[in-house]
Amino acid sequence: AALPERRRPGGGRPRYEVVRELGAEEVRWFYREDRKTWKPFIGYDSLRIELAYRALGPGGPAEPREGEAAAVEPGCVRSGLYEVDVASAESYPVYWNQTEKIPVMRGQWFIDGTWQPLEEEESNLIEQEHLNRFRGQQLQESFDMEVSKPVDGKEAIHSLKLSRNHVDWHSVDEVYLYSDATTSKIARTVTQKLGFSKASSSGTRLHRGYVEEATLEDKPPQTSHIVFVVHGIGQKMDQGRIIKNTAMMRDTARKIEEKYFSNLATHVEFLPVEWRSKLTLDGDTVDSITPDKVRGLRDMLNSSAMDIMYYTSPLYRDELVKGLQQELNRLYTLFCSRNPEFEEKGGKVSIVSHSLGCVITYDIMTGWNPVRLYEQLLQKEEEELEDRWMSYEEQRLLEELYITKQRLREIEERLHGLKASTISKPPVLKFKVENFFCMGSPLAVFLALRGIRPGNSGSQDHILPRTICNRLLNIFHPTDPVAYRLEPLILKHYSNISPVQIHWYNTANPLPYEHMKPSFLNPTKEPTSVTDSESVSTVPSPTTSPVMVRRHYGESITNIGKASILGAASIGKGLGGMLFSRFGRSSTTTPQTLETGKDGAEGEDKKATTVGTPPLPHSSSGFLEPTVELEHRIDFELREGLVESRYWSAVTSHTAYWSSLDIALFLLTFMCKHDQEDTDKSNLDAI
Repeated sequence: AALPERRRPGGGRPRYEVVRELGAEEVRWFYREDRKTWKPFIGYDSLRIELAYRALGPGGPAEPREGEAAAVEPGCVRSGLYEVDVASAESYPVYWNQTEKIPVMRGQWFIDGTWQPLEEEESNLIEQEHLNRFRGQQLQESFDMEVSKPVDGKEAIHSLKLSRNHVDWHSVDEVYLYSDATTSKIARTVTQKLGFSKASSSGTRLHRGYVEEATLEDKPPQTSHIVFVVHGIGQKMDQGRIIKNTAMMRDTARKIEEKYFSNLATHVEFLPVEWRSKLTLDGDTVDSITPDKVRGLRDMLNSSAMDIMYYTSPLYRDELVKGLQQELNRLYTLFCSRNPEFEEKGGKVSIVSHSLGCVITYDIMTGWNPVRLYEQLLQKEEEELEDRWMSYEEQRLLEELYITKQRLREIEERLHGLKASTISKPPVLKFKVENFFCMGSPLAVFLALRGIRPGNSGSQDHILPRTICNRLLNIFHPTDPVAYRLEPLILKHYSNISPVQIHWYNTANPLPYEHMKPSFLNPTKEPTSVTDSESVSTVPSPTTSPVMVRRHYGESITNIGKASILGAASIGKGLGGMLFSRFGRSSTTTPQTLETGKDGAEGEDKKATTVGTPPLPHSSSGFLEPTVELEHRIDFELREGLVESRYWSAVTSHTAYWSSLDIALFLLTFMCKHDQEDTDKSNLDAI
């Protein structure tokens, strides 16, 4: 027969009339968050872990039923990112490697106030003693009262001695834990002589069963958008850093998601992509040629900045590209195997890349290969040689060279045919990229040195076709020495237009990014010959952002970092003209505008229309009317702090993106954009 329920004082969970074994919903499992704190699993996870625990046998992992232990599979917890092995009481990540396993614990008895669990060994002893002494007894009637009766003056009806503590039962529901340390005994004796009770002076009240019942309804929403987080240089120096950085980004995104997007069905999950530590590259060759003086500094540079040199090396570049490419595909395949409905329900994938990771990710998506371009360049030079006048001897030698190359190609094709079963093309990405977020990215300077020049289309396709990636967004801090703007590579006059300022996360009713008007970096000085109507047009209207004054102080440190990137990216300079025509050069070029040095930029959605902003200087008459805007803004700039030091932020800004609440809100704004629009539309339809 069903037992009548009672409720814990203060509106807690229901309790039964008589003492019996704890139900699965009353037990709560915890994982260790840090050395001192245990964090509870959500109800759905805790219930499933407890059922797996009980499937091992009456005594749990200590006494598994014969043949059953192997049948209990590890359970997925924490949004599917971790698994729990109840037999070993450990949790470990699914999608990345982690040397230290995370301890988990079964909570039965809890400390009053904090609801932290007692250590499992002590908890088991107390639970067993409690059942032996009180099984079947009625719970006291005062349990329904908001405040239980004080235990002052009550004698303990039962006691249990533990290794360092002892437990007193003053009634079925009033249980106190006391420390048996010498200092605690002295304090207890003194306070009792002063008239205080033993419980009120040194006891800690214990509660049997967790404050909230675990339910299957207490579960995370289905993941509808996954974000691969790609690291840049320096991962060899600290292999776990991308895991920690992704965890920080995930935690900040959770806070923003709960605050601003709790009404949406969208759930965004962040997965770290650690591609560097598995690569061999040159082995220890670079280490062997490194001088011993200031060895620590040299080793730090070998483990960080050397990655740029590896990527610009024809010998090792392909290994880096394949390493990242294979890891992205591995993670996506693993995620889909564990979430079979993800693709069926139209799940989306975005990539957040940092530093050099932006360049490698871009090259993977576009298939850029300097070796193939070099072959095309040689072929072009051969064609040019045929056009010029040559002597008879030169023509004869070229004919022989042509015949030899033809024969070589035939042999190579036959050889490729024989090895077709063993040689395969590098794997392409198994998913379509919805959004590509670049953070602190040197991608623009790599593209510039490869030959990309501004066009006049205003389309993202000029540098990254929409068929490959739906949206490209470039995020940076204004003093990040590694970051460059992308918009001026599409339309030249955007070098004089301010990047879009990213909203602070706590801004009330921020203007949507697609509604933000372009603003100029410098005021345009009108010559005296212009008309009054023209001069009026240079004054920002109330609907536009104010003119942004260029900032020069504190740029020396930033420029040092930029100079190093320019040097490292120079491999593409000789092949620039080839790549420029990769996605199609515009037939005409944008009229020349003033070139200015700006190290930060941001932006958002804009349709290709006439620019409704002040005119830019013209190469001949002094002014021009730019006729094209970007379809979508690409450059987005973080706002500087009011008391932020430019010189200090130039050192720290490149690694300051991971825990930013502003960036978390920005990412979710774009990833949840379509769901937000659908929700707003359904709300309007309901009205």
